[in-house]
Amino acid sequence: MKKVLGILLAVVYGAGLVGCGSVKNLRVDYGTSEIYSQEDMEAAIKVILKEFDSWDGCEMHFITYGGDDLCNEDNIEWLNDLKKDHDKGDEFTQCIEFTSNFHSPKDGGEGWNADTEYTSWQWWLARSEDGKWKLMTWGYG
Repeated sequence: MKKVLGILLAVVYGAGLVGCGSVKNLRVDYGTSEIYSQEDMEAAIKVILKEFDSWDGCEMHFITYGGDDLCNEDNIEWLNDLKKDHDKGDEFTQCIEFTSNFHSPKDGGEGWNADTEYTSWQWWLARSEDGKWKLMTWGYG
């Protein structure tokens, strides 16, 4: 059932995003979580895909939830440290991490190696209690 929902989510995101970064064949793995609902995860993925949409010529293939063990006090503290210079809002109390695989444009550009599959690309988001997810950092850890 989760795979079917993941495919449906990918179709919805693919239809809704008409920009530069392609997600038309995106597969989503929500894993299992005792912390976050699928709705929480979908809200976070939507923030990620909004950023990815600006990546001209890239195509995301797969995104997966990193697991509850990464949603710990050390990572929340780290993300609050990242936020200090940019965001004066409430302190973060929750974090979530996803990894994705995507392919860069055939001609590279914008700092990408040409025609390369990037795997295990991390996306870190955080929020205050019942707040909206904020994408704090992405890349290789």
